[in-house]
Amino acid sequence: MTLSRRHLLAASSLLAAPALLPASLRAEAAYPSRPIRLVVPFPGGGATDVTARVIAERLSQMLGQPMVVDNRPGAGGMLGSDMVAKSEPDGYTLLMCTIGTASINQFLYTKMPYAPKDLTSLALVNSLANVITVPANSPIKSFADLLKQAKEKPGDLSYGTPGNGTSGHMCGELLKHRTGTDIFHVPYRGSASVIPDLLGDRLNIAIDNLPPYLPHIQEGRLRALAVTSKARWFALPDVPSVAESGVEGFEAEAWFGVQAPSRTPKPIIERVSGLILEILKEPAALAKLRDIGSEPRPMGPAEFDAFIAREDTKWKDVVRVSGARLD
Repeated sequence: MTLSRRHLLAASSLLAAPALLPASLRAEAAYPSRPIRLVVPFPGGGATDVTARVIAERLSQMLGQPMVVDNRPGAGGMLGSDMVAKSEPDGYTLLMCTIGTASINQFLYTKMPYAPKDLTSLALVNSLANVITVPANSPIKSFADLLKQAKEKPGDLSYGTPGNGTSGHMCGELLKHRTGTDIFHVPYRGSASVIPDLLGDRLNIAIDNLPPYLPHIQEGRLRALAVTSKARWFALPDVPSVAESGVEGFEAEAWFGVQAPSRTPKPIIERVSGLILEILKEPAALAKLRDIGSEPRPMGPAEFDAFIAREDTKWKDVVRVSGARLD
């Protein structure tokens, strides 16, 4: 059977149609056609890194392209965040954001290399309590002991965190403000640097995201004094909250999500965010997130934006009352 001239012209126009689309639309239609980079603005081994790897592994399988987790630590997460904010908005460079990078830093630093509006929300992934820990052989046996010693010897105790502007740092400053104590802050470059000094008795206290500390607590090398969530945390049911220990109303959880450069095409945002929300329904992914002591907190772009706005209101006030400021 032969085709008429009219049919041949119609078929030719259909084949040529994709080439007539604008380049940006052709790129969106083909997305992803190469590896995707998920930037973690903190060192490996911490809660941000672990969460990123759970998400990246499944996204890579679902999108059919490698997903590279790229650790870019420094300046309380601002170096890696700035790199993503200034990347091409094509969906090939994403950010594992945190409570610090997406909310706290803008109030803590006088100058930032990027503005929050330079990044757009894809999905909130999970949240977790911070934990206040001491070495197992520490004379500080309880949260009450900690407050007693801090009040008797102002400035004598030191607390370590994964860096300036992290949730551990702000929890510490809020705690100092609420209890009228003076504890010296020691910022490190990630949780993996805090833990050896704590285990080696070179640091009195750590206030940090729970996951990297959980195995050490469970195996008896560290002692958990309190968690910073509103109530006891599921992963440490025998450890009281700060609020339960006498600091009424104290609540501070860390959280982690995925962002992209502003102006990233909406179809790409919707596709990636939709897949992340699907991942957060999968039993295997949920088990991995809970294994590290975190709770899944699935939110899409609009809901995540509203959540960040509420967090901004809270942490702006915390920074103000704590007097913490970094330049």
